[in-house]
Amino acid sequence: MLFFFLCHKDSSSKVCIRDCFISVGDDLISIKSGWDEYGISYGRPSSDIVIQNISGSTRASSGIAIGSEMSGGISNVYVNNMVVTHAHAGIRIKTARGRGGYVKDVYISDIIISNADVAIELTSLYGEHPDSYYDPDALPDVEGIVIENIMASNVTRAGNFQGLAELPFRDIYLSNVFINVTSSGLTWNCSYVVGYSESVFPEPCPELEQDPLNSLHPWSINNDDDNKSKLR
Repeated sequence: MLFFFLCHKDSSSKVCIRDCFISVGDDLISIKSGWDEYGISYGRPSSDIVIQNISGSTRASSGIAIGSEMSGGISNVYVNNMVVTHAHAGIRIKTARGRGGYVKDVYISDIIISNADVAIELTSLYGEHPDSYYDPDALPDVEGIVIENIMASNVTRAGNFQGLAELPFRDIYLSNVFINVTSSGLTWNCSYVVGYSESVFPEPCPELEQDPLNSLHPWSINNDDDNKSKLR
């Protein structure tokens, strides 16, 4: 087992992070690809990233975080087997108007979360910018996110999904997600998101009960191990 204080990957490809214990005041694992107009101009995505067998705690941030600096694009991320305790969010994808870029084809599975403010959060309202030169019409594109086999306990809110009206989150798939929510009435908050779910408790918001993504995500729906092995 390796011990780390912090692990941020920015504009990197073909990366494997595994077998680590991490205790920090920031995200345990954070994937980025440049900030606003600078990330767009540099144009170097983060892709083909494998994260496996990670445990740790962060009282202020997230277990696995993608963004918020993702303007160069993030894709083909495979996260498997994490234990996250004492976090703001167990799983978090964060972007903002003005980022541009994309987050797509992300597979997250077999995550245990405890003592968190929110189990799963996807937000396009994470709004800091490095300066005033960013393009407010550069919208982040988030699609093709698979999250399955999640067990969470002592969580204040099950999920928070906040897309943009002009470019909602699309093809968000939840499967076998079981969350013990401690505050009554604080289950799912959803706006501008379209997806599908099965075997999720508490019952997700209607936006996550659309048509199945049969042809889009063979990793989960068709249980195609060959697709998973491409990222290993």
